[in-house]
Amino acid sequence: MHNYVLGVDFGTDSVRALLVNSQNGETVSSEVFAYPRWKNGKYCDPSKNQFRQHPKDHLEGLAFTVNAVIKNSGIPKEQIKGICVDTTGSSPLPVDREGRPLALSAPFADNPNAQMILWKDHTAVAEAEEINQLARTWGGIDFTKFEGGIYSSEWFWAKILHIVRKDPEVAAAAFSWMEHCDYMTFELTGGKDLLNFKRSRCAAGHKALWHESWGGLPDARFLEKLDPRLATLKSQLYKDTFTSDIPAGSLSREWADKLGLVPGMTVAVGTFDAHAGAVGGEVSDGTLVKVMGTSTCDIMVSSYASLKDKTVRGICGQVDGSVLPGKIGLEAGQSGFGDVLAWFVELIQKPVMETLSEASLSSGDLTEIRHILEEKLILTLSKQAEKISPEQTRVLALDWINGRRTPDANQNLKGALSGLDMGTDAARVYKALVESICYGSKRIIERFREEGVQIDQVIGLGGVAKKSTLVMQTMADVLNMPIKIAKSEQAPALGAAIYAATAAGIHHNVADAILKMGNGFDQVYKPSPDNVEIYRRKYQEYIKLGDFIESKTGPSD
Repeated sequence: MHNYVLGVDFGTDSVRALLVNSQNGETVSSEVFAYPRWKNGKYCDPSKNQFRQHPKDHLEGLAFTVNAVIKNSGIPKEQIKGICVDTTGSSPLPVDREGRPLALSAPFADNPNAQMILWKDHTAVAEAEEINQLARTWGGIDFTKFEGGIYSSEWFWAKILHIVRKDPEVAAAAFSWMEHCDYMTFELTGGKDLLNFKRSRCAAGHKALWHESWGGLPDARFLEKLDPRLATLKSQLYKDTFTSDIPAGSLSREWADKLGLVPGMTVAVGTFDAHAGAVGGEVSDGTLVKVMGTSTCDIMVSSYASLKDKTVRGICGQVDGSVLPGKIGLEAGQSGFGDVLAWFVELIQKPVMETLSEASLSSGDLTEIRHILEEKLILTLSKQAEKISPEQTRVLALDWINGRRTPDANQNLKGALSGLDMGTDAARVYKALVESICYGSKRIIERFREEGVQIDQVIGLGGVAKKSTLVMQTMADVLNMPIKIAKSEQAPALGAAIYAATAAGIHHNVADAILKMGNGFDQVYKPSPDNVEIYRRKYQEYIKLGDFIESKTGPSD
């Protein structure tokens, strides 16, 4: 009789649950739930780079998807032995003394500052720069040195500092803050002891300046110089952190009843989606796993011996055990990837729909047109762009529409287009944007190699990797490397399931679980010799354009 485990993947737009056979990695059942409040744009203001999510979206999604996969699978609940959640990050959420989100209480239900501050929220640019300046000048340890030497507005402390200064009511009511992956895990285990709850190593190490060498979170004296409230908060957070191969606790009776599971089953320590995705993508030494969706996270692991005491400049951190226990996890990535292409499609689609809404068309016709555009426009642009040889267009784009995550985080940076003329059409602009996100990926690989990190192969996973031949072939040409595509349609959820199987004691360690549960690869994109040299030259132009734009971008621009 086989045992089964659940992996629950909380993405930017939706949550997906996967029920997996722990012996062979077969997906038995899956279900997805789109966040309704997020879909309606609640609590967000893109013009201010403000992106917030209500925890009800996540709680409702958890209950719906897990119930659905259990019901549809027909697997007896007694055979389901573990669950692990992965989420976006850094996506912190203010909570009260009991660990209850402020947004679930009446006074804060519709306050954007009391919602989860989504990873792509860039309202804390000034606070991130303040942290960077202090880290370099305060006279003590540079707490950013294991996070690439630059702290980002996408991360934990910068976001909290921004909110506590902006909203005194939230600041006063928030006893603590929890990363999304920690909060969901805390909920599942019954949420009884906030201060002793097992927090995620990957979240703390990559986003909250946690490191064993200085005893955990940054020195209270450092935090006090930023704001005394941060020093107080430190005592209400955590000291130790834990990897996702161990149990965070047991499933509470309340959540067992909600989900249709057995109380007491293993709940693994939570993790980030990209790190779980790397596990689902069968990460190993010398392998760069690119988790490609709205943004990218580029994940590697390295032995202690190969890194020794070296710190890698300009990335999103290097953390012991954050991906594979027993190895150093390395993270980089791009703030915009699929988002860059979606932005351009929306740029075309929105005025068309606004124009048609003023015409004498029925609501049914408008709905049908909107559906066609949402489903087909990106496919049309992709097909047209595929027919354009890279040497047939001089349009060049920068992929910094959502700022730059790595190398060298700078969320002030903006996107750019050059080389436009009267012959430039939408397909050529779209192709240039595709090329730009591939150039951004190449720059990350170059930085790793400059820092002495060996990259032997690239693995792609996520929605873009599975769906866009144009992006993946361009990527192979730009990198001049083959790219293997993970077979799993839901690699992060599969990786979470692998963690769950390990935490439940079904497999000895994560590496063994990967061997048993990995789904392998179903496609390889190989570079086209005709395009490699063209893209090598165009990449140099991309670097020059980026240098120019960066030289014109001041700290407050």
